[in-house]
Amino acid sequence: MTQRAARGIVRTLGAQAVMGVVVAAVAWAVGGHTAALSALLGAAVYWVPNALFALRLLMRLFSGKTATVGAFFIGEMLKLGTALVLLVGVAWLDTGWLVWLAFLAGLLGVLKGYVLLLALGKLP
Repeated sequence: MTQRAARGIVRTLGAQAVMGVVVAAVAWAVGGHTAALSALLGAAVYWVPNALFALRLLMRLFSGKTATVGAFFIGEMLKLGTALVLLVGVAWLDTGWLVWLAFLAGLLGVLKGYVLLLALGKLP
């Protein structure tokens, strides 16, 4: 069970990263390098907190400790809070070069990374 769960977590993170890169490539083709960087930044705003949460889950999984619902929800709240702080930080520090449509597309691409797993039949 541990190996299967770990594989599912890693696959999900990989699919999210692939979706972020695909959205950035499309943004680059449509809007140039600024749009591509904006899409990558949008993807990172959600992927980085997801990766930290996944790392926490994996560490707990391999440490042999039993998972609790409370610990999971606290981790999920921290993940969402971190994503929100990063999103607000990007908005606050925007100096005019950010392409918001590409940024949001990158964010949504990572949010919907599971669609890639669903299409490939690799859902955990």
